[in-house]
Amino acid sequence: MQTTPRHFLLALLGGVLALGGAPGASATNFLEVYHEALHNDPTYRQAYANYMAAREARPEAWAALLPQISATAGKTWTHSSGSSGQFNVAANGSLYTYNVASSANDNAKQWSLNLSENLFSWTDWMNLKAANSQVAEAQAAYEAAAQNLILRTASAYFNVLSAVDILHAQQSSLKALTLGLEQAKERFKVGLIAITDVEQARAARDTAAAQVITAKQALANALDQLQVITGAQYRTLTEPGESLPLAMPNPASQNAWVQTSLRQNLTLIATRLAQNVAEDNVRAAFGSDIPTVSLVASRSYSSNSSNETIFGQFIRGLGSTSNDRQIGIEFSLPIFSGGGDLARIHQTQYQAMAAQDAVEQASRSTIQQARDAYLGVITGIANVRALRQALTSSQTAFKATEAGYKVGTQTEVDVLNALSSLVAAQSNYATSRYSYINSIIQLQYAAGTLTPAQVQTINRWLTTTVSVAPEGEMTPAGMTPPPPKE
Repeated sequence: MQTTPRHFLLALLGGVLALGGAPGASATNFLEVYHEALHNDPTYRQAYANYMAAREARPEAWAALLPQISATAGKTWTHSSGSSGQFNVAANGSLYTYNVASSANDNAKQWSLNLSENLFSWTDWMNLKAANSQVAEAQAAYEAAAQNLILRTASAYFNVLSAVDILHAQQSSLKALTLGLEQAKERFKVGLIAITDVEQARAARDTAAAQVITAKQALANALDQLQVITGAQYRTLTEPGESLPLAMPNPASQNAWVQTSLRQNLTLIATRLAQNVAEDNVRAAFGSDIPTVSLVASRSYSSNSSNETIFGQFIRGLGSTSNDRQIGIEFSLPIFSGGGDLARIHQTQYQAMAAQDAVEQASRSTIQQARDAYLGVITGIANVRALRQALTSSQTAFKATEAGYKVGTQTEVDVLNALSSLVAAQSNYATSRYSYINSIIQLQYAAGTLTPAQVQTINRWLTTTVSVAPEGEMTPAGMTPPPPKE
């Protein structure tokens, strides 16, 4: 029952490979239902996508620490033409004006290559440290989602089986009460009982019919909830047989499970990593007051050629070229940014305080979950044993009461009370077995040790195939049991 969180993905992969190909909607056991949930549950798939997205935080942070290289290149063509007025002094001393027409064609091209490398940037290094924690947090959250998928699948699966057992118990009660009503009518006809007993039997039978309708609705709802996770519908599932093992948790110590949960609970681990991220963000925010030193280098080249026509005379070859190289060290110190840097520091500090309180809350919640789940397993064992005996006693009591009613020593009310106790005992016994299995899963989930291997173990306990398909159409007529014979 022990595994470490870092090995969970390997265990998950091994469980998937052991399951084989994806089954269809004809899956009948818990292992196959879990396999379909693994492939089709939107919540789990969303957690996987979020994890893959969060992994990109590390290369993004590294990018700021690596050299930044950029290049530009361009070529331009420019044509200009026109005329301008000029004046001059004639030989006789008078002024005259004239227009000078000109045109020019310029060709220019240039390129540059620039490199910069941060020799020291406190903010970038702290962002990298935060990114590492972010990725670890995302991985823990994803592994927690994988464990939670087992928990949710088991809960929905056993809710269906519980609804089936309740429906069967109600149907058995209805059948017995219908038979009792028919017997009461016969006894009334020969004068052995009063009409009051017949009406009591009829009222009990009608109440049982209404309870069957309610149980059918509960079964349909439970199947819909399972379909939300797996995306499939089922006609048969497997349930525990009478050989369901009732084993104490290993180790059989509540405190040991609490300590394991505090070390390995994945939700708690993710919360602690989120606190690390918040603290790294505080350190990064202080980088706004720390100088940044960078290495910069560039290489550029430009050339320009121009052809001009003035007074109709064509002039070629006017132009220039330049070839520049530059390297240097830049020192940058922010002095004042309107108070925004200080506000960001305060913001990250409060976020770190909130993250610290979140860890405390998650720790207390984890302790509670581990304690409750451990007690759930312990009391589950006792409940299954006690309710199994209670069911046997209720069956014996009902048979005795029914026999006494036939010979006149028991009343109709006695039979109804005995039958009600039997139906309750059947439902309670079935529910106790599912609660016991769910408590085992919840305990391992709280401890962070829940893996697909546990799914395979539980699947071996489920040895009896039962039909879970709703009977009749989902209409008022289809869900209503047939009326008694008149």
